[in-house]
Amino acid sequence: MNTQREQMNVVIVGHVDHGKSTLVGRLLADTGSLPEGKVEAVKKQCERNAKPFEYAFLLDALKDEQAQGITIDTARSFFKSAKRDYIIIDAPGHIEFLKNMISGAARAEAALLVIDAHEGIKENSRRHGYVMRFLGIKNVAVCVNKMDLVQYDQKVFEQIKADYTKFLHEIDLKPQSFIPIAAFHGDNVAVASKNMPWYRGPNILEVLDSFPKQAPLHTQVFRMPVQDIYKFTEEGDKRRIIAGRVESGTVRAGDEVVFWPSGKKNRVRSVEYFNGPVRQEAFAGQSAGLTMDTEFYIRPGEVMVKASEKLPQVSQKFKANVFWMGKQPLVQGKVYKLKIASQQVPVVVSQILHVLNAAELVSSQKSYVDRHEVGECVFEAMKPVAFDLANDIAATGRFVLVDQYEIAGGGIILAPVFDSDSSLKEHIRKREYGWERSQITPDDRARKYGHKSAFILITGKVDAGKQRIAKDLEEKLSNLGKFVYFLGVSNQLALASQDSKDKVLGKFEHLQQLGELAHLMTDAGLVLITSITDIDDHELGLLKTLNYPNRTFVVNVGENRFNASDIDLDLVENEDSGQAVKKIVDLLVKAVVLDPEYMI
Repeated sequence: MNTQREQMNVVIVGHVDHGKSTLVGRLLADTGSLPEGKVEAVKKQCERNAKPFEYAFLLDALKDEQAQGITIDTARSFFKSAKRDYIIIDAPGHIEFLKNMISGAARAEAALLVIDAHEGIKENSRRHGYVMRFLGIKNVAVCVNKMDLVQYDQKVFEQIKADYTKFLHEIDLKPQSFIPIAAFHGDNVAVASKNMPWYRGPNILEVLDSFPKQAPLHTQVFRMPVQDIYKFTEEGDKRRIIAGRVESGTVRAGDEVVFWPSGKKNRVRSVEYFNGPVRQEAFAGQSAGLTMDTEFYIRPGEVMVKASEKLPQVSQKFKANVFWMGKQPLVQGKVYKLKIASQQVPVVVSQILHVLNAAELVSSQKSYVDRHEVGECVFEAMKPVAFDLANDIAATGRFVLVDQYEIAGGGIILAPVFDSDSSLKEHIRKREYGWERSQITPDDRARKYGHKSAFILITGKVDAGKQRIAKDLEEKLSNLGKFVYFLGVSNQLALASQDSKDKVLGKFEHLQQLGELAHLMTDAGLVLITSITDIDDHELGLLKTLNYPNRTFVVNVGENRFNASDIDLDLVENEDSGQAVKKIVDLLVKAVVLDPEYMI
């Protein structure tokens, strides 16, 4: 178990040129965290270049940052106090780099928010305050910097403190302290300032040391998002290794575990490490591979938890706060890609409850969220997802939204929403309501064709013989005088979506098209046959729902990866085509017996 010194991630935020990098440089210098002679070397370099020395130059900044004189990305620095080790994330202050700032701040447990005493509170000062509250960072101190430029005037400090406290109160964020500092001169950074005897509070280093540390991740409930499943066949190795990173908690061989959202249970047989011996446990922060007692099928994206501990929420809907940074607004009804831990699913914004301008704190009701605004929204995923509330476990409670192949927003989950209604059902209702029916009824078509319509979906893994069975079935039914059509492009379309830049959204779009096409052809009274690879229970449900109210038959070939109730017929892999076709025809005949309305 980890026996190293306690560590804390601290983000420093603030408006551009309010002195963030200077404060970081001063902290490094005053705590003796720099290599010997570093300060003198940088000072000499400044003399050679005839420019004044800045503590910000001490940071190992990016080359572009040095060239442009601004911080364009989060830069990490390290220093130690007597109590603990600190990792400082110096976040960019320009609004153009807000996404980088949020990305860096999302890893922080504490925040120092810097305000220039001379310039006062700026737009980004408010926006960054809201982001800290949005990310759930509770350890916050406000540093009123450059007090030397206002002659260390207590009135200036008190006025900024009063104004900013009022603002923070409005967004429900309570900082631990306000500290008047002059970072360049080291006033109240690591030692008390002689220039501000009126201030009797702690300096920055003392405030940081007073921040309470959250319980170590390894003591929290176990969460391991499944990244991949590896199966080795060399030398008779039959292990199926479930790989991922333990985000919280600890798991040991013998523990009973559950995978969500599927709900499948198993027991850990062993904990494996790449090129290392088998161990007895894996804990938070470690990447590991686990083998299970019994063979079973799961997909990457599931979240492994312990059966004996608090379970995650599993729902298709949840309420969340979203900070939007996309070029195009976040709009109600549009499909985006949602990423929570290793889960990736299409998601639609089903409701925008209200929108907040984070700089001006103006709340409004509208159907979109503009760039740099915060929206409280209800999201509906196209299949159930497993998550925790952000305040409980950050790794499975925070998410990002992808739009046009780019990360366009980040959010925290506030609560699950259990609502039986769905956008898919609403789509079906609207479609049926708006469908202009012909004078020829389905019964008229059935009597004329000699059968009612059906969508026969043959599924299974690649090269299991699905297409061969589908074509032979079409020929058999056609020879029987039935009106049948084999759609031979569904697998190709699925493969094309896998080659597209966004596989998740591409596959969802393909399934939607297939479901609507099936509904159109079965509504025309035909028997439609197709085969498709690599779909799960919920994707199967999507196709059935889109084909509703017409009948769908599901034939599975090979290993059954679905719930038994979803399958009408199981066939072995590469089964003789004649036998397979006979079984399917028998299934259809039995359906006629069981359902007098159905004739074939």
